[in-house]
Amino acid sequence: MALSVSGRQKVKTLKEAFRKEFGVNIRVYKGVKFADDDATLASIRSEDAPKSGDFEVHGKTKVGNVEKQFLESLGIKVQIENSAGDLADNNETLASQKQK
Repeated sequence: MALSVSGRQKVKTLKEAFRKEFGVNIRVYKGVKFADDDATLASIRSEDAPKSGDFEVHGKTKVGNVEKQFLESLGIKVQIENSAGDLADNNETLASQKQK
């Protein structure tokens, strides 16, 4: 259970792949608003974000660490939902969110 993330991906592509891989949705933000689905991840990053950013997300990783990885690697704020559509608990793993 792993997903590759790249700044070249579009927001909608990330959302679809995340849902397929982990069974839950991911919310992607540009500032305080939801990001445009047709924007690339690189185009919505904060100005002081690092320019690299390719990484993998694994199911055994805690939700809070995944959200932190997006912020540190891409400069993008994301929030992960559980299967009920509520915000996931940051101390639980991604894989456990599918079962709730």
